[in-house]
Amino acid sequence: MPNISSVSEFLLLAFADTRELQLLHFALFLGIYLAALLGNGLILSAVAYNHRLHTPMYFFLLNLALLDVGSISTTLPKAMANALWDTRAISYQGCAAQVFFFLFFIAAEYFLLTAMAYDRYIAICKPLHYGSLLDSRACAQMAAAAWGSGFLNAVLHMATTFSLPLCHGNAVDQFFCEIPQILKLSCSDAYLREVGALVFSVSLVLGCFVFIVFSYMQIFRAVLRMPSKRARHKAFSTCLPHLAVVFLFVSTGIFAYLRPPSISSPSLDLVVAVLYSVLPPAVNPLIYSMRNQQLKHTVAVRKLFLYVLLKHQCC
Repeated sequence: MPNISSVSEFLLLAFADTRELQLLHFALFLGIYLAALLGNGLILSAVAYNHRLHTPMYFFLLNLALLDVGSISTTLPKAMANALWDTRAISYQGCAAQVFFFLFFIAAEYFLLTAMAYDRYIAICKPLHYGSLLDSRACAQMAAAAWGSGFLNAVLHMATTFSLPLCHGNAVDQFFCEIPQILKLSCSDAYLREVGALVFSVSLVLGCFVFIVFSYMQIFRAVLRMPSKRARHKAFSTCLPHLAVVFLFVSTGIFAYLRPPSISSPSLDLVVAVLYSVLPPAVNPLIYSMRNQQLKHTVAVRKLFLYVLLKHQCC
């Protein structure tokens, strides 16, 4: 019986059999990847260099952009390289690294979104205590807790998953290494080791989700009681982007991992994986820029500066 020590590499899912379609997938993923890097990079530079954006909300947004860059950089570069060079192989160490970093960035992002919900709750429901409850030290501690929780979650699942013996080959039915696909390769009775870690993570996810829902119930109650239409519009303009990002993140993740096995297929698994691993990092900057006027103006100035700089260098 082959075990994990005998596996030196994994074979990822090929996007297409023909060379033309492989190059098309490479070009498509390259465009999405560059768009994600550009969008998140503009948010990072806007928040870092505009002192008016040095507030808790934008501090958390800066961390969110960093996590988005990290998560999409974990999966797409290797997929693009495989499509470009017509290969499926990924080393054992590379697969373990993908699992670890993807779980790290995804879990940290979810915990950060929970902290951002708390930030919006304090800002709208307890505005007089905002400065004392969310000072720079508290924000740094909350961000550190999100990153640290993501790290511990990734270590727990990676150590459990990659200690399992493999009995079903080394072909991963996905374009990147993820835990459900690795568990399919494990022995039928060995995957139960992962159940304890999975229950722990699900409990944390549900706890954070309940907290986010409760926070927004209180937020909407407070916003609807505001007498000023302008105040309500301003409150919604800061809350709706965060709520849209949470919905996109949670809905794609739930559909990826909790959908019934009866509707599972290799092509659907591929589409779902793209939705929850590639789409959020690319779309999040657009969501925040569309509703947030202050961030939109700052990003527009950055784009104009970048355009003028590139034009000057070219000429």
